[in-house]
Amino acid sequence: MLLQAFRNTMKLASSLFPNQWRLLASSPQLYLQSFIFSSASTTKSPTLRQYRNLQTSVSPVVTSSYLPTSYITQKQIETPSSPEKKGPPVQESLGAFQKLPMVMPSIDLYSSALRKSKRVQPTKGIANIAKRERNRGAKQLDAFMKELALPLKGYMESFPRRRLLHPYERSLIELTLGDGKYEEVLGKVDALRKKVLSVGKEHASLCAKALSKREAEDRLSEGVEKLELVFQQEGRAVDDLLSIAKVLRAMPVVDLEMPTLCLVGAPNVGKSSLVRILSTGKPEICNYPFTTRGILMGHVILNYQRFQVTDTPGLLRRCDEDRNNLEKLTLAVLTHLPTAVLYVHDLTGECGTSPSDQFQIYKEIKERFKDYQWIDVVSKCDLLGGGSPVMYAKEDRSNDEEEIIKYRVTGPDEAFHVSVKTEQGLSELKSKVKEVLSNEMEKIKSGVVGVDPSVASS
Repeated sequence: MLLQAFRNTMKLASSLFPNQWRLLASSPQLYLQSFIFSSASTTKSPTLRQYRNLQTSVSPVVTSSYLPTSYITQKQIETPSSPEKKGPPVQESLGAFQKLPMVMPSIDLYSSALRKSKRVQPTKGIANIAKRERNRGAKQLDAFMKELALPLKGYMESFPRRRLLHPYERSLIELTLGDGKYEEVLGKVDALRKKVLSVGKEHASLCAKALSKREAEDRLSEGVEKLELVFQQEGRAVDDLLSIAKVLRAMPVVDLEMPTLCLVGAPNVGKSSLVRILSTGKPEICNYPFTTRGILMGHVILNYQRFQVTDTPGLLRRCDEDRNNLEKLTLAVLTHLPTAVLYVHDLTGECGTSPSDQFQIYKEIKERFKDYQWIDVVSKCDLLGGGSPVMYAKEDRSNDEEEIIKYRVTGPDEAFHVSVKTEQGLSELKSKVKEVLSNEMEKIKSGVVGVDPSVASS
């Protein structure tokens, strides 16, 4: 009977482990002796001596199958083959800022973690007072460490990497927060997390090695004080991250499937007043440059269709390298978002930018974004009076061309002359806006709308 069992076993082994079978076949007597001895010992537990002469094999899991180590190369063990190769990280669409997590203030995070850790009780059944106390202290320190570190880890995983954001949102981060500020704060939060883990593990280990109840209590107090000191010194990073989340979450949401009208022009030419007339946006209106300190998004409904209207900071006459972040925000909207442009001109002299400078800014922007649908508007026409052009004392008119002379009087060709105060020209302007936005909607539906690569690289 034993011989028949041995034969069945060897037959099964030869089919499952051919390599091991060849090794065992060289000494069948030794294997039979071990097999008989282990089968006979039914009442006693096996000992190390009984297994001394048995050969074993390691079978790691590779692609959900158990295979002997001899059939797998080391490279296959370290990097199991996968039927699908992972591609590059996918770039996120617009709206990532609205998905940011709620960040707790550092003081609230610390207080919540400390309160939860104090509820942790020692393991039941420990009769020795010293052992019970050091068990409680180690468990509380470990819980305190995790309650601090896990939210920080969640923040690191939930805040998107800037390189994966939409180009428009990448520009918003850089221009709103400053170059490198976003990555710097996330790096400090991650450094705080690592410091909390290091300090927490160290003091939990010391507490677990305490020799008396008093020593365990002291180790627990030292660990809590040390973690509190770490948060006092480096917890500012959490508050900075909270501020960043508030700023980014307040950014206007742009829908790429909805036509957008972007109002552009020099500072204080009346863009914000037109936004209030044309849409639901309520921008601040004051008589000083750069009233608009960010991107403001409003909406307008025409024939039961919803459209976006964007108010942008004003542009000055200077090269891109000298522009401030507010001006760069305007260029970011034009560069990265499919929009129609409503360019506003002020020939009254009230805006603080001379008509000559406005003309040069206008020519530069229109040349750069010449493929966009365009509407020209001359604002404050009720103040133009008899049509005599406004002259600035510092303007040099000696080299004026015919084009700029005409611009000073009437603005660009086919421009709409409007006045928010008297409502002159507003109905015609609204009809033109409706026409342009309807055309933009048709482009979006047909998939034609897109940012020109040459424009995006400029």
